[in-house]
Amino acid sequence: MKQQNKVALVTGAAAGIGLGCAQAFARAGYITVLCDIHEPKEQAQALNDAGFKAAAYRCDVADSAAVQQMVDWIVANYGRLDAAHNNAGIQTPQRPMAEITEDEFDRTVAVDLKGVWNCMHSEILQMLKQGHGAIVNTSSQGGVTGFPGQAAYIACKHAVIGLTRTAAIDYAAKNIRINAVCPGVIRTPMADELLRRNPGLEQELLRDIPAGHLGTPQDIANAVLWLCSDQANFVDGHALLVDGAFSIH
Repeated sequence: MKQQNKVALVTGAAAGIGLGCAQAFARAGYITVLCDIHEPKEQAQALNDAGFKAAAYRCDVADSAAVQQMVDWIVANYGRLDAAHNNAGIQTPQRPMAEITEDEFDRTVAVDLKGVWNCMHSEILQMLKQGHGAIVNTSSQGGVTGFPGQAAYIACKHAVIGLTRTAAIDYAAKNIRINAVCPGVIRTPMADELLRRNPGLEQELLRDIPAGHLGTPQDIANAVLWLCSDQANFVDGHALLVDGAFSIH
């Protein structure tokens, strides 16, 4: 369903899942703001060249003041914020928990958890003013399971689900829906590089995915767009697994 004049924000939109979701929002008719720590000008321009409406914005989501400035900029330019996909995130090097440094832990929390908090805080305040909105936070299949060597990342992804569920309760009666999407192993440039460096890893992963293949950014985009749409009007506080049945295998 085409959305006329609705405005969407996607963080971590320079590549991978974030870019795929931003492209999907734009193609669905949203004015789409692509946010990343490195301003995704080329990605936004490509959408505009294709006849869609998009803008690029540079923001470090770990900086609460910068996030508020971003939301203020969106409202000043477009008048509203209908949908937000808080997707920006980083991973720590894969090491056992006691070998992860305090700085690595703090940086992961700053982006993967506090970054989501910062974005939700500013987005919700705007959505309260306008009387509606839909937010989707990116957790992970690791938000409902564990994964060796990723204690900081996994802790944040569990916390994102808790934050999503609690905020959903807080604002359900205010016409603001807040959900999470939990991607499995998705074929992104980062994943492709990891697979290139580790021959045999893809087959190892596939053995644990009942669907028999990796996901794509479009798989996640389909879920995110649905969660933000009127078709999901009674879906609130849900953590939607998009992982080819990995988590229940």
